[in-house]
Amino acid sequence: MAYKNSGTACCDTESGRLIALHGLILVLAMTFACAATAEMWRGLTIAPEFRCSPYDRKRDYGYPQSIEQEIVKSLGAIYGPYTGTCFSSTYETDIEHMVSASEAHDSGLCAADRATRARFATDLRNLTLASPTVNRRNKSGKDAAEWLPERNRCWFAARIVEVRRAYSLTIDQREARALERVLSRCGSTDMEPMVCHRTTGSHQRPSTTPAQDENDDVLVRYDDNRNGRITCKEARRHGIAPVHHEHPAYRYMRDGDGDGVVCE
Repeated sequence: MAYKNSGTACCDTESGRLIALHGLILVLAMTFACAATAEMWRGLTIAPEFRCSPYDRKRDYGYPQSIEQEIVKSLGAIYGPYTGTCFSSTYETDIEHMVSASEAHDSGLCAADRATRARFATDLRNLTLASPTVNRRNKSGKDAAEWLPERNRCWFAARIVEVRRAYSLTIDQREARALERVLSRCGSTDMEPMVCHRTTGSHQRPSTTPAQDENDDVLVRYDDNRNGRITCKEARRHGIAPVHHEHPAYRYMRDGDGDGVVCE
């Protein structure tokens, strides 16, 4: 009787293994079938965004501030292609990821190793300059279905496709349609010839509005050396550090990692 029970247990174990194996084969077959029938657009797999692992901007997508000079060199000037603006100093600009880190994470990099994520964060093909207003407020993690630049749309759209291909990122249907509308009308995807619309220097005050007066008041309160920027040293001196993006001083500060907090 003991022998029979043992045999039954063995058979049950083998049956369980066979069932598990059949299940695995079925899952793999379905996966390959889905991959084979996946809708493609310009070499990219169309799929909804999916966050398969936690997103940590500071840990996985950080970059050295020194890369800013490499961006300037690649552009040929301290230039914001999104608006066609030439800036007098990099203090007036942010480093901007065309495919944002959060967008890339949810499009496939959530399954990548840290080395790949770090390479993405510092890839010059995906880096440009933009004013803090454009980077932090207007674009701020949005994809091309939600935001497109005023200028250089063909260049921007082509770069989005190039970067997504380089990292085997997926793209959702809405963004693919938005980019196709742009690219289908492009005679060239080169950056437009640089004709700068220069910004007004912080020492010049052409005309004021209530909003401008409020901004000027922020600089009067916290910008001790009157250079149009607020440093962490000045922020700490005035007791406002760390400075979060809701604070009026934030727009005059450099947020190197783009996490919405400076002088942590």
